[in-house]
Amino acid sequence: MTTSQLLYSNENGWQNASKNEVKNPQLILLFGNGDYFKTSSYGDLKKLYPQSNILGCSTAGSIIGQRVDDITVATLVSFDQGRIKIVSADFDTAEESMPTAKKLAQELNSEDLKHVFVLSDGLNVNGSEIADGFNEVLPEGVLLTGGLAGDGVDFAQTYVVANDVPKSKRVAALGFYGDSLEIKSGCFAGWDEFGAERIITKSKGNILYEIDGKPALELYKSYLGDETKDLPASGLKFPIAIRKDLTQEPLIRTLLAVDEETQSLTFAGDIPEGFHCRLMKSNMDRLIDNAGLAAEQAYSRTKENSLCIAVSCVGRRIILSQLVEEEIDAIEEVIGKESTIAGFYSYGELAPLVGFSECALHNQTMTLTIINEN
Repeated sequence: MTTSQLLYSNENGWQNASKNEVKNPQLILLFGNGDYFKTSSYGDLKKLYPQSNILGCSTAGSIIGQRVDDITVATLVSFDQGRIKIVSADFDTAEESMPTAKKLAQELNSEDLKHVFVLSDGLNVNGSEIADGFNEVLPEGVLLTGGLAGDGVDFAQTYVVANDVPKSKRVAALGFYGDSLEIKSGCFAGWDEFGAERIITKSKGNILYEIDGKPALELYKSYLGDETKDLPASGLKFPIAIRKDLTQEPLIRTLLAVDEETQSLTFAGDIPEGFHCRLMKSNMDRLIDNAGLAAEQAYSRTKENSLCIAVSCVGRRIILSQLVEEEIDAIEEVIGKESTIAGFYSYGELAPLVGFSECALHNQTMTLTIINEN
């Protein structure tokens, strides 16, 4: 497997950003800002590599090597023996999330399927049901990772590319095939839990109405103090941890909106009734350290020249601010400078938790997919 990377600018178009250049890539991963996807620039990349499979999305920041910026990056990948297949489907409403995911999983399913990487619209979809749909169909041992497209901090419109012009309300999936491929994932957060463990007593989908029988917004505000005046934006600093029971690792959910009339909170993923929940707050050092832990989980130390696809959360970029590249540094310290790092800041991450095989939707995590070829 060989890789190289390109950077796009309005002035110069696509320019090589690597020491080498892959001439005939089977796969191009494309991550960039929304403005790029609103133009016809995608056609320029397709003209350069007409035979290549192109998969990508708009982002809340792109990653190339140790750099994080609002840029557009293409990562070119050529496999020695491994094969890939890209499938996609468009949808109208979030209610179609699960059947759409099932359809794509069925299209990819094959005896030699090794891994599936998914990119989805980040605003009009139910990310939890995307994960559940793939989980129901994919055979045991085939893991799923990926992320939800971003739109900076505007949260207006996201785009997905899958061998076609960029489009909203789309889910795309990339299947990896062949025994030569070794693909592992890592997913860690680094947020601190605080306050009492409570029970979700009333919710619907991703809307939380009551905790311990009390209005959710009222209780949430009681923990935030002066930060309440900046809701919902300040909610990025205070996600909640949810778990079915106290023996499970928690899933993290990011606040998207508040409703004063219903005293409800809207999160970026399902909030099931009966689950335990607890508030979380940021810890800069732990956020950075946990990016390194994700790399430790996913990296095979016997391999060199890995491809690392990093999907981190827009909330982490906002919290870390000028320190954001330090979480990429923490990854590189583990996987080495010879490996290629590409990725983006997302509106949701898809990956299995530690010790589990089934994928789930996460917020506020660093999720890595590391690919090697024997």
